[in-house]
Amino acid sequence: MDHSGPVCVLGLGLIGGSLLRDLVAAGTSAFGWNRSTATVDAAIADGFDVSGDLVATLRRAEKEDALIVLGVPVPALPTMLSAVAEHAPSCGITDVTSVKGEVLSLVEDHGLSDRFVGGHPMAGTADSGWDATMEGLFRGAVWVVTTDGAPELPDETVDATWLRIWCRVVHLAVGVGAAVVPARSAAHDGAVARISHLTHVLAESLAVTADRGGALSLSLAASSFRDATRVAGTEPGLVRAMCENNRDALVTALDETISLLQQARADLAAPDRDIAGLVDAGHAARLRYEALAGRVAGEPSARPYIRLQPGVSGWLEQLHYAESVGAQIALLEV
Repeated sequence: MDHSGPVCVLGLGLIGGSLLRDLVAAGTSAFGWNRSTATVDAAIADGFDVSGDLVATLRRAEKEDALIVLGVPVPALPTMLSAVAEHAPSCGITDVTSVKGEVLSLVEDHGLSDRFVGGHPMAGTADSGWDATMEGLFRGAVWVVTTDGAPELPDETVDATWLRIWCRVVHLAVGVGAAVVPARSAAHDGAVARISHLTHVLAESLAVTADRGGALSLSLAASSFRDATRVAGTEPGLVRAMCENNRDALVTALDETISLLQQARADLAAPDRDIAGLVDAGHAARLRYEALAGRVAGEPSARPYIRLQPGVSGWLEQLHYAESVGAQIALLEV
């Protein structure tokens, strides 16, 4: 199965722009589009094949059978999907947004689900825009590739078009150095609510609480505060988009966290009680994370690793098992 082909990146912010840089650096034929003239000019000045004409870009993608990567914010997706449906009706589509259920619903509304495979690179910085883009952003990062188009039952037939696009998306992520972990959209959104979106809400809350302590609090703040509030430096519109488009899963995670905090408050308010339970449980949870992901960034991961052959007997069971254990996958040629 041929996984190669051009890639068309729509939206050249931190993620989309960095992806374009990595694809070109890896020798992949890649071109892009962005609404902002300033971004288009900057990307062209840096030597990239970029346009501000969406229709022309999509028609080129259709002609070249390019894989289209949606790198625009969720609020812009309905307009973008309508344009893709009109001008690039046979292209495979993926995305790089941090929520998957809402995106999948929009894709279904536009009749494009048979050509869509969701994606979410777990990488980024607090900065945004073309100036923040860089090569190597995805190296060693997890890249979730969704599996909603795969049958739940092993004896069901996999749509050949969807499978070809799914393999192209996996190949795309691996080609920029990422570790692919498969997941269905609902499972993905539940997980990222706990480890990403909740983190943003807590970081904003910690930053506000510290700021209310006045200049002395901020002057005394050191590494623990800096690390805990780093993502509060993210552009507010991006934070709102990711959190507000994953409301249900995030509310569940918030409820659990608030319950833990309320218990900690009650224990601290009672002189004869302590917070040993929370501290010990949190310490153990952190050690489990370090054992799986590595103690510091860049260390080898200990997550399970599964090689599978798409389309052969047993591969769907492997795919769903990989989701259940958070395994990285690699594709073997049939």
